[in-house]
Amino acid sequence: MRVIVDVIPGAPYYENQEGFHAIFALAPRITLASCIAFLSGSFINATVLSKMKVKTGGKRLAGRLALSSVAGEAADSLLFFPIALLGTLSGKELLIQLLVQFALKTIYEIALLPLTTFVIRKLKAYEGEDAYDRDISYGIFDVFKRG
Repeated sequence: MRVIVDVIPGAPYYENQEGFHAIFALAPRITLASCIAFLSGSFINATVLSKMKVKTGGKRLAGRLALSSVAGEAADSLLFFPIALLGTLSGKELLIQLLVQFALKTIYEIALLPLTTFVIRKLKAYEGEDAYDRDISYGIFDVFKRG
Protein backbone atom coordinates (compact mmCIF):
# COMPACT_ATOMS: atom_id res chain seq x y z
CA MET A 1 0.00 0.00 0.00
CA ARG A 2 1.48 3.28 -1.03
CA VAL A 3 0.92 6.36 1.05
CA ILE A 4 -0.33 9.52 -0.69
CA VAL A 5 2.88 11.41 0.05
CA ASP A 6 4.78 8.55 -1.53
CA VAL A 7 2.77 8.70 -4.78
CA ILE A 8 3.09 12.46 -5.27
CA PRO A 9 6.08 13.20 -7.52
CA GLY A 10 9.15 14.47 -5.73
CA ALA A 11 10.84 17.77 -6.38
CA PRO A 12 12.90 17.71 -9.58
CA TYR A 13 16.12 18.23 -7.63
CA TYR A 14 15.41 15.42 -5.12
CA GLU A 15 17.60 12.40 -5.86
CA ASN A 16 16.62 9.81 -3.26
CA GLN A 17 13.09 8.80 -4.22
CA GLU A 18 13.81 5.13 -3.40
CA GLY A 19 14.88 6.02 0.14
CA PHE A 20 11.81 8.19 0.54
CA HIS A 21 9.61 5.30 -0.62
CA ALA A 22 11.38 2.85 1.71
CA ILE A 23 10.54 5.04 4.70
CA PHE A 24 6.96 5.94 3.83
CA ALA A 25 6.01 2.45 2.65
CA LEU A 26 6.09 1.35 6.29
CA ALA A 27 3.93 4.21 7.58
CA PRO A 28 0.57 2.36 7.41
CA ARG A 29 2.02 -0.74 9.14
CA ILE A 30 3.65 1.35 11.84
CA THR A 31 0.45 3.31 12.40
CA LEU A 32 -1.64 0.14 12.66
CA ALA A 33 0.94 -1.50 14.92
CA SER A 34 1.06 1.57 17.17
CA CYS A 35 -2.71 1.68 17.57
CA ILE A 36 -3.09 -2.04 18.27
CA ALA A 37 -0.11 -2.17 20.63
CA PHE A 38 -1.07 0.98 22.54
CA LEU A 39 -4.71 -0.02 23.02
CA SER A 40 -3.84 -3.59 24.02
CA GLY A 41 -1.01 -2.58 26.34
CA SER A 42 -3.12 0.10 28.01
CA PHE A 43 -6.04 -2.30 28.44
CA ILE A 44 -3.81 -4.96 30.00
CA ASN A 45 -2.10 -2.39 32.25
CA ALA A 46 -5.44 -1.08 33.52
CA THR A 47 -6.90 -4.56 33.99
CA VAL A 48 -3.90 -5.85 35.94
CA LEU A 49 -3.81 -2.69 38.09
CA SER A 50 -7.54 -2.91 38.82
CA LYS A 51 -7.51 -6.61 39.73
CA MET A 52 -4.42 -6.23 41.90
CA LYS A 53 -5.99 -3.32 43.78
CA VAL A 54 -9.00 -5.44 44.72
CA LYS A 55 -6.79 -8.41 45.62
CA THR A 56 -4.44 -6.36 47.83
CA GLY A 57 -7.19 -4.25 49.39
CA GLY A 58 -5.63 -1.12 47.95
CA LYS A 59 -2.22 -1.75 49.52
CA ARG A 60 1.20 -1.82 47.84
CA LEU A 61 0.51 0.90 45.28
CA ALA A 62 4.08 1.07 43.95
CA GLY A 63 4.22 -2.70 43.45
CA ARG A 64 0.85 -2.70 41.68
CA LEU A 65 1.94 0.13 39.40
CA ALA A 66 5.24 -1.56 38.58
CA LEU A 67 3.73 -4.97 37.81
CA SER A 68 0.87 -3.58 35.76
CA SER A 69 3.36 -1.47 33.80
CA VAL A 70 5.50 -4.52 33.10
CA ALA A 71 2.45 -6.42 31.83
CA GLY A 72 1.23 -3.53 29.69
CA GLU A 73 4.65 -2.71 28.24
CA ALA A 74 5.29 -6.38 27.47
CA ALA A 75 2.03 -6.61 25.53
CA ASP A 76 2.75 -3.34 23.77
CA SER A 77 6.21 -4.43 22.65
CA LEU A 78 5.20 -7.99 21.75
CA LEU A 79 2.49 -6.65 19.46
CA PHE A 80 4.15 -3.57 17.99
CA PHE A 81 7.38 -5.00 16.66
CA PRO A 82 6.05 -8.01 14.75
CA ILE A 83 3.18 -6.02 13.23
CA ALA A 84 5.32 -3.01 12.31
CA LEU A 85 8.63 -4.58 11.33
CA LEU A 86 8.34 -8.32 10.69
CA GLY A 87 10.03 -9.02 7.39
CA THR A 88 12.07 -5.81 7.43
CA LEU A 89 14.54 -6.87 10.12
CA SER A 90 16.13 -10.21 10.90
CA GLY A 91 14.61 -12.18 13.75
CA LYS A 92 17.59 -11.37 15.94
CA GLU A 93 17.39 -7.62 15.20
CA LEU A 94 13.64 -7.63 15.80
CA LEU A 95 14.09 -9.37 19.15
CA ILE A 96 16.82 -6.93 20.20
CA GLN A 97 14.64 -3.94 19.27
CA LEU A 98 11.69 -5.44 21.15
CA LEU A 99 13.72 -6.14 24.30
CA VAL A 100 15.46 -2.76 24.32
CA GLN A 101 12.18 -0.88 23.90
CA PHE A 102 10.50 -2.97 26.61
CA ALA A 103 13.43 -2.40 28.99
CA LEU A 104 13.64 1.35 28.39
CA LYS A 105 9.89 1.91 28.74
CA THR A 106 9.74 -0.21 31.90
CA ILE A 107 12.74 1.55 33.45
CA TYR A 108 11.13 4.90 32.65
CA GLU A 109 7.85 3.84 34.28
CA ILE A 110 9.65 2.62 37.40
CA ALA A 111 11.80 5.76 37.59
CA LEU A 112 8.60 7.82 37.67
CA LEU A 113 7.01 5.71 40.43
CA PRO A 114 7.79 8.17 43.25
CA LEU A 115 6.13 11.01 41.33
CA THR A 116 3.22 8.81 40.22
CA THR A 117 2.48 7.54 43.73
CA PHE A 118 2.75 11.08 45.12
CA VAL A 119 0.25 12.43 42.58
CA ILE A 120 -2.17 9.52 43.10
CA ARG A 121 -2.13 9.95 46.89
CA LYS A 122 -2.67 13.71 46.61
CA LEU A 123 -5.57 13.25 44.18
CA LYS A 124 -7.22 10.63 46.39
CA ALA A 125 -6.90 12.91 49.42
CA TYR A 126 -8.23 15.91 47.49
CA GLU A 127 -11.16 14.01 45.98
CA GLY A 128 -11.88 12.01 49.12
CA GLU A 129 -12.47 8.90 47.01
CA ASP A 130 -10.78 5.57 46.44
CA ALA A 131 -12.67 3.46 43.90
CA TYR A 132 -12.43 -0.32 43.62
CA ASP A 133 -13.50 -2.22 40.51
CA ARG A 134 -15.51 -5.03 42.08
CA ASP A 135 -18.05 -7.14 40.23
CA ILE A 136 -17.21 -5.75 36.81
CA SER A 137 -16.45 -7.42 33.52
CA TYR A 138 -13.03 -6.88 32.02
CA GLY A 139 -14.15 -7.94 28.55
CA ILE A 140 -12.50 -5.68 26.00
CA PHE A 141 -15.71 -5.26 23.99
CA ASP A 142 -17.97 -4.65 27.01
CA VAL A 143 -17.45 -0.93 26.50
CA PHE A 144 -19.79 -1.21 23.50
CA LYS A 145 -22.61 -2.83 25.47
CA ARG A 146 -25.45 -0.65 26.60
CA GLY A 147 -26.50 -1.12 30.10
